[in-house]
This record gives sequence, C-alpha cells and structure tokens, in this order.
Amino acid sequence: MSTGFGLFNTSIMGMSAQSDWLGQISKNIANSNTTGYKDSRTDFLTVLNGYQNQESAGGGVTTVNRSEVGMQGALQQTGSTTDLAINGAGFFLVSDSAGQTFLTRSGSFVPDAQGRLVNSAGYFLMGYPAASGTSGALSVVTIDTGKMYSSPTTGGSFGANLPASAAIVAGADLPSANSATAKFSGKSSMTVYDNLGNAVVLDLYYAKTADNTWEMTAYNHADAAAGGSFPYANGPLTTETLNFDPANGSLSSPTSTTVAIPNGGTMTLSLSKMTQLGAAYTVNTVTADGSAAASIGGVLVGTDGTLSYKLSNGQTSPAYEIPLGKVASPTNLAGYTGDVWSPTDSSGQIFIGTAGSGGFGSIDSSTLESSTVDLASQLSSMIIAQRSFTANSQVFQAASEIMQVLNNLK
Repeated sequence: MSTGFGLFNTSIMGMSAQSDWLGQISKNIANSNTTGYKDSRTDFLTVLNGYQNQESAGGGVTTVNRSEVGMQGALQQTGSTTDLAINGAGFFLVSDSAGQTFLTRSGSFVPDAQGRLVNSAGYFLMGYPAASGTSGALSVVTIDTGKMYSSPTTGGSFGANLPASAAIVAGADLPSANSATAKFSGKSSMTVYDNLGNAVVLDLYYAKTADNTWEMTAYNHADAAAGGSFPYANGPLTTETLNFDPANGSLSSPTSTTVAIPNGGTMTLSLSKMTQLGAAYTVNTVTADGSAAASIGGVLVGTDGTLSYKLSNGQTSPAYEIPLGKVASPTNLAGYTGDVWSPTDSSGQIFIGTAGSGGFGSIDSSTLESSTVDLASQLSSMIIAQRSFTANSQVFQAASEIMQVLNNLK
C-alpha cells in the first residue's frame, strides 16, 4: 500500500512542479514586451521521502523560481530624452508614493503634472540635486518648466601663451596698482554669470614682473574708466603670481586661482594651460560654466547620469545627478509589481555610485531596455513542460489502477 501512496505523492509533486514551470513560462511570454523585464527561470530540486539513500522508493520534486535580474536586454531607440536605459550593470533608484526606495531597469520616465519623472509603473526617479551633489540627500527628480532658471558660474578655464621676451613692468605700473599708467603684455575678457543670471564681463591682465614670473589681475569690466581701461572704479577681483619653468615654458605654479564674481559666487579658474614661450600673446582656451536666466526648452541626460536643462537661450544648466544602485547578488533580489526590486539578506544591501564608473553601466538617453524574454525558447520549454505534466498524470493514473487492484485483493 505504501508503494501506491508513494506513487500518488510523487506524481502529484511532479504535476505541481511542471505546473509551476508552465506558470513561469506563461509569465515570461506575457512580459515579452515589458520594458526592462528580466526572464524568469524554474529550477527543479529532488525531494526525498526521509531516507538517506537516494535510491529509496518514493520522494518527488519541487521547484525554485529565479529571475535573471543581471541579464542585459537589447537597447531600443525612442523619441523621448527622458526614456532612459542602462547599458551595463546597475539599477535606477526609484520610490513609490509612500517614499519607499526600490531598484528597477524600467526607464520609461515622463514628467507628471508636478514635473516629477515617473515611469509607466508609477515609480518616481530619484537623483541628487546639482546644487548639493552626492553630499546631499536623494530626492525625486522634478522638472519645473513653469519658471525661469539661471546658473551662477562656479568654474572656468583660461589658457594663453605669454611672450617670453616681454619687458618687465615696474611695480607702480602693474595692473594691480590700478593706475592710469598701467602697462601689460596681454589682456582678455571672459563672460561669467552672477547669482541672478546676469552676465558679468571680467577683464584679465597679464604683466611680467621678473624673469619667468608674471602677474595676473582680474577686474570687473563694468568698473572700467571711459574707453574700457584704467583706472577702474573698484580694485581687482583677484591678483595672482604665475611662475613658469625656464626650461620648457610650462606653468609651475599655481595651476588655478579663485575669482569673487560681483553679486555671484566664487569661480575656480583653471590656469593649467598657460605657457611662456617665444611667441606673441595668444589665447587658446576660454571657458566658464553658468548660464543666463532663461526658460527650459528641453532636458538632456548624459551617460554619467547628469540631467541638464536645455535653456531657451541655447545654454545648458545642470539640474540633477542620476545615480545607479547595485547589490552583490542581483538574482536574490525580491521582486514586486511594476518590475521593481528590493534588497534581501541574500542579495546584500544597495550601494550607490555614478554611472560609467566603479563597475556601473552607462545611462543612454532616448533609449529603453527591452525584455530579455526569448519567445522561441519559451515556446520550446512550454512543449517540454506540457509533455512532462502529461507523463506525470499518466503515473498518477497508473498509481490509481494499482490502488484499485490492491483494494480488490481478498
């Protein structure tokens, strides 16, 4: 009698396992067009009837379902710059309406009525505001198109060649003295922006003070005397001594200086491309960040996750840094409705990094990651699972006949 009951149990477990596999196949096929969906697989495990010897009669099978969370899906181009895909490892950090954080690869983000970037499953994209950077707290990425934006200048670069044969200027005639007799071997201007988005023009002067030594002085052009020169109504914004290597004319020190922008912040100006060679004063590089006040005309997302506003004046202004998250064992993440994942003890906790660095993949804008489901293999597996289910049902039928014979014995 125990043999008959063992056959019943084994066949029932077999049908249950195959039914579970069919369920996973059905789920995969249903999500073959779901953005960022990861193929699920079913692993079969032997179940013994309590005996240590695996050859003992009875026993059966059970299943464990796993999602291939780390698998890369194909990337498909779209027409929306807020459609985002990850090329490589990592997940977007998203939150639900209650503020709970999840991981996802589903990057079909669009602004809602409040400007918050939300994907098709209703999860909000998280990022660091550009003003605070990664030292701040994560918040929902929000694009407010109903107001104007500006970005004060915080950094820039100036590179030029200073003529090695220039005459040395006496102290009283140096630009830093701000006298009408000021002499210099080079002058350039660059435009920066204050806290309100107003353009501020800086006048940069270069005068030789000794062999291989120069003075750089910056003034606010608005303070210049009639004709745009000395004396200025206010003193210099900064004065820096530049030292050059006599052997090759490269800048020895300093590599940068700071300039206090009127009504703005402090700009760090890189001078690393300055040289002193046997040629005329020649400007090679002039750059500065920041932007004038303008409305948002669009959004740009870089491969490193930098989300910038494309302003109506043609400039760009960084708004958010979109980070990525990873865990040690993605396969052991817990899945939830909406193709999102949460860490477990088996997966390890989330650690956050910058896209394109530290093993994280890059972010592609105007792109979505396709489902990893291969319909051909799923249909093949479905046929195998169906046949296996039928075979187990035949075992069940045989066990039923055996039990009937045993019950009729007298």
